[in-house]
Amino acid sequence: MAISAYTRAMLIIGIILFGLLVGAAAQLVVGRSGTGIDWTLAFVAGVGGSFVGGLLISLLAGDGLELRPSGIIGSLAGAIIVTAAWSAWKSRSRQA
Repeated sequence: MAISAYTRAMLIIGIILFGLLVGAAAQLVVGRSGTGIDWTLAFVAGVGGSFVGGLLISLLAGDGLELRPSGIIGSLAGAIIVTAAWSAWKSRSRQA
């Protein structure tokens, strides 16, 4: 079954929006100090953390590649780890 170009475009837009939301939520959980949400970090942490965390948790839970609560929780956990690591690295480089 072939996927249409429209379906692929909507999937990419959905992944980007989900990544932004998860990344923003991770920044709120970590409690980054600053003036607000860094949307570049939200995108990178959300998409990267979702890919790694969501994929690993979904596969470990036996859900496969379907959208399940375990994958969403893994996505948030991965984004929190990426955001916390970035914040720690930035604060460490400011002190040096």
